[in-house]
Parts: sequence; C-alpha cells; structure tokens
Amino acid sequence: MVEIPTSRPTRICLVRHGETEWNAERRIQGQIDIALNETGRQQAAAAGRWLRGAGIVALYGSDLQRAWSTAQAIGQVLGLTPQSVPEMRERRYGIFEGLTYDQARTKYPEGYAAFEGRNAHYDFENGESLLALFGRVTSKLQAIVAAHPGQNVAIVLHGGVLDIINRFVRGNGLETPRDFLIPNAGLNWISLRDGHWHIDSWAETTHLEPGALDELPS
Repeated sequence: MVEIPTSRPTRICLVRHGETEWNAERRIQGQIDIALNETGRQQAAAAGRWLRGAGIVALYGSDLQRAWSTAQAIGQVLGLTPQSVPEMRERRYGIFEGLTYDQARTKYPEGYAAFEGRNAHYDFENGESLLALFGRVTSKLQAIVAAHPGQNVAIVLHGGVLDIINRFVRGNGLETPRDFLIPNAGLNWISLRDGHWHIDSWAETTHLEPGALDELPS
C-alpha cells in the first residue's frame, strides 16, 4: 500500500555566504563583521540567479554583513526583501577570532585541541560552545519552518551554523568528525515532511565558478 503524504513538505535552502578575504586567508571570522570580497559578490549574484525558479517565498539572513550582503543580492534577483535573523550568526570564537587556524593552534594549543576534537562544552574563553550554538540555531530553524508550512524559503548563514544544522537534520552528534563539505555560496536543501527532517541535497556548487572554498577544519 502506497502511503500518501499528509501535507506538502516545507523546504529550506540554506545558503552559505559568499567568499571573504578572511576565508581566503583561512582566518577565523566568528562574529567579526567582515565584508564579501569581489569573488563573494559574484557568488552571491550567481546564487540568486540559480534560485530564481525555486519557488522561494521568503528570504532570511544573518545580520553579519557577509551573510546580509549575500541575502540582499539574492533578494534583488528574487524580488524578496530579506528578514534579519541574528540567531543565525556565526559561532562566537572568542580568543580565536582574527587569527588564522595555524596561529590559533600555535597560540592556544590546549584550546585548539579541544576545538579540533569537537569538545561540545569548549567556549574559547567566553566565546560560544557547540552546545550553546546548537540551541540558538535549531530553535530559530524550527520557528522559521513553523511559520512557512508547505512553502519554500531560503536562509543565508555561515559555515559553523551549517555544520550544526546538518547534524541536527541527520541526528548526528556534535562531537563526531565532519563528513560533508561547506563551500562558500553553496546551496543546501533540507525539508520537513510529515514531521521528519531530510537532507535533499548538500553543497551544491553547479552555479559557481570552480574553486568555491571550504576552508573550515573538519
């Protein structure tokens, strides 16, 4: 017997912001407000063009300018005004912010080991733990989905936030190594169908020039 769905799925396109100079330098941005570089601006426009036929009815974006500028570029193509969602800001990396990954490893070896080992309680000395990040991101994600039953929406956000959402949807632990890519301006589709989360596609980059960065540690 074929089971008939009880309702249309709610589909969310999660878009990582376009490239910044700090991405290119492998420098930890966190909540430092870094702008897109020229490549990032081109990527944002390309993401908008690709999403033109995707039936997006609402657009949200982190208020950090690298995400907000990406959301504005997408909105210009789609004819949508983005709504600000500070809850989708990048993780606060505390003492690591502004350092390259190599510098952070050298300057704070114990902290870096905790970070690299995905210690869910480590907070970069008054930064933000994975547990805290998980709480704020998943709460807002579920609120957005609840506001758009059966519709398609887009959210522009950050690499660390995408890491959390992928694990939430798949039911994977925060401390397990990452086994998926998070490229700049990549498109990641998730859906909620009959109360169950799904990843429909992840890290789509067909719309981009080759070489979209995934500079994040695994």
